[in-house]
Amino acid sequence: MKRRLTRKDFLKITAAGAAGATLLGASALSSACGAEPNRDSGTNVVLVILDSLRKDHIGAYGNDWMQTPNLDALARESLRFTQAYPESLPTICARRAIHTGLRTWPFKDWRRYKGVDVGLWGWQPIPEGQTHLAEIMKQSGYATLMVTDNLHQYQASMNFQGGFDVFDFIRGQTTDGYKPPWTSDPEQVGQALGMREYFQQYFANVAYRATEEDWFAPQVFTRASEVLETASEGPPFFLVVDNYDPHAPYDPPEDYVNLYDEPYEGLEPFSPRYGPSSYLTERQLRRIRALYAGEVTMVDRWLGRFLDKMEELNLFENTLLVLLSDHGVAHGEHGILGKPPNALWPEVTDIAWLMRHPDGKRSGDSSDHYASTHDVAPTILGFLGMEPRSPMEGQDLSVLFDGGEPDGRPHFTLGYHDHVRALDDDYAMFAKNDGSNVLLYDLGTDPEMNTDIAGSNQDVIDRMWNDYVLQDAGGPLPTYRNARPY
Repeated sequence: MKRRLTRKDFLKITAAGAAGATLLGASALSSACGAEPNRDSGTNVVLVILDSLRKDHIGAYGNDWMQTPNLDALARESLRFTQAYPESLPTICARRAIHTGLRTWPFKDWRRYKGVDVGLWGWQPIPEGQTHLAEIMKQSGYATLMVTDNLHQYQASMNFQGGFDVFDFIRGQTTDGYKPPWTSDPEQVGQALGMREYFQQYFANVAYRATEEDWFAPQVFTRASEVLETASEGPPFFLVVDNYDPHAPYDPPEDYVNLYDEPYEGLEPFSPRYGPSSYLTERQLRRIRALYAGEVTMVDRWLGRFLDKMEELNLFENTLLVLLSDHGVAHGEHGILGKPPNALWPEVTDIAWLMRHPDGKRSGDSSDHYASTHDVAPTILGFLGMEPRSPMEGQDLSVLFDGGEPDGRPHFTLGYHDHVRALDDDYAMFAKNDGSNVLLYDLGTDPEMNTDIAGSNQDVIDRMWNDYVLQDAGGPLPTYRNARPY
């Protein structure tokens, strides 16, 4: 049997792979000359979601200083979307769209729910009656499995478990009430810059960590690899691997941080405080960027271990692999840290999306179609030839594999809490839901969106607001009283 070029071969022969070789240190895998996957049993689907992964921190998207060899190698085997955005954000809003194929924005009929302490518009359960992708897959004979450390989906009231045979949750991320906060190490808490209560809970949760395998990304991808072992022996499967990293706090093992920073003395900005970045010194800004970069490289390494397991099990030739992020995060660009709702610049809104065909179609190609989170479900179903129970609002982007084109999207709109953004080939505009606080950028001359031109272009603003925002929203945008963002 002819031996096919493996992922490991790609890593060995590319510069990106060589740069990360000593860090990756992956053991040799068995040859791909093992048993052929059973195509008669149906095509598997693996969906990987990475939280807060900035598109501009990936080599395959043009970054020349980050070490992301596994993402880069996957991109060379995938169709890469260059203009992908969440239809709404943050975490829960984006995932509602991913799992249902329906838009979450414009957040109509939003309300606060008992036990849900996040006051962002649209941050609410998947409504009763909205069909989950996993439910459709299960009814079609698929084993449905999820592995995640995303604490927000874990709440049963959020209704994300629907349709999954296995919903494997790894406890302890951020403010998950997993361990008594008073058991945290005061020295660790004192090392963090601010946010004392937040870090008391977090460092109590992770007090057991001794080796790199104990960090969250390693745990998620290791558990997902174990699930692959079992799933590969049964019927076709749909596996969701939803990894909360590289979301803050950014505290990877020191070896990763040292890739991007010189020795540092001082309090650690492990997590951004949402809003103006002026509370950090220039040195602290460099440090938080290095901490985040280290977190990204750690995620990339353990994603690579998971992809190695897929190859070891001969799954690539019978599995559609979709990988995307839900949103990005700011680290001082435009004077902002984190992802406050008014910061709808590229560092927050632009996402990575890679889609690998089991037969290698469109490998290494790119598409500039406006792809979005609500396209994930119809794309997977369309690829498998399945019909949803009720119409989905997203598009089937799998037609791109065979030379087709989805319906044109001459513009794109997205929402975040009380703000909305509209985009076309020429301009990007964002504003509050009532039309105030408008910012407008000329993408032809200012792609990084640094110079606001709203003051002299009211005609452009009116056109984008009326023809894009109000048309896509189906009328005026909702507003809610007494809703606190955090």
